[in-house]
Amino acid sequence: MPADRPAWTAYVELTKPITWFPPMWAFGCGVVSAGEAMPERWPFALAGILLAGPLVCGASQIVNDWFDREVDAINEPHRPVPSGRVPGRRALYFALIWSALSLLVASMLGVWVFVAATVGVALAWAYSAPPFRLKQNGWWGNAAVGLCYEGLPWFTAAAAILGGLPPLPVILLALLYSIGAHGIMTLNDFKAIEGDKALGIRSLPVQLGAQRAAQVACAVMLVPQLIVVALLAAWQLPIAAAIVAALALIQAGMILRFLAAPIERAVWLSALGVTLYVLGMLASAIAVRGLVL
Repeated sequence: MPADRPAWTAYVELTKPITWFPPMWAFGCGVVSAGEAMPERWPFALAGILLAGPLVCGASQIVNDWFDREVDAINEPHRPVPSGRVPGRRALYFALIWSALSLLVASMLGVWVFVAATVGVALAWAYSAPPFRLKQNGWWGNAAVGLCYEGLPWFTAAAAILGGLPPLPVILLALLYSIGAHGIMTLNDFKAIEGDKALGIRSLPVQLGAQRAAQVACAVMLVPQLIVVALLAAWQLPIAAAIVAALALIQAGMILRFLAAPIERAVWLSALGVTLYVLGMLASAIAVRGLVL
């Protein structure tokens, strides 16, 4: 094998498997919230979960690594592209092929899924690639990622199973958890502050400073969950409301610790706080099964 040919593991690393979980989980929540008896739909659910994670999310990560190769050379030089393990323009070609494969698989799962996948792939390229490069501004970039990671897969799964527009409670939950994901995305920006400053990427920690960005991220993450609690209570779903409230309360305690040292504890909050966040998503999805207002 030629010396410049990377191992296949470098290509897997480009797709960042650890990032697949949020959209896969959101798609699963969409399936659950649809409220349909679906023994025969498990093949669709599994195919949709794989589409949301390894394919569409994986494609977005490859695109991001290619167009972030300069900032990664500063922040994370060990990554496949700046380290040379995926040399030349191979990462770009891989991104194009993986995006096309995602759309091909989506086309086999119905109109709703294909349209959503097209939007997701388009936003993935707009997030990282010029001329849009939404990630240059933390407000727009994190909004795009939050939508693609949480709201879009949730809405798509429910719409595909129901064969049309989901009920209002499902739409509201998908939207609120997308907004909360904006704060989660901001937590990821704390590890790249110096590189972002050097290359003019205006993440929220760069724009607002670490302390204020941490406060904004936590508020954006927590407030939508409190609105979910209020909605669940209003929909006469007290058990679900209590579960989500308890999970949010634990997160609030973690947030106080995070705010004391945001740069050092961003990864910690992202790992543990997000786990509680997604458990609340599932509790909400289960609660609204079949609920029509």
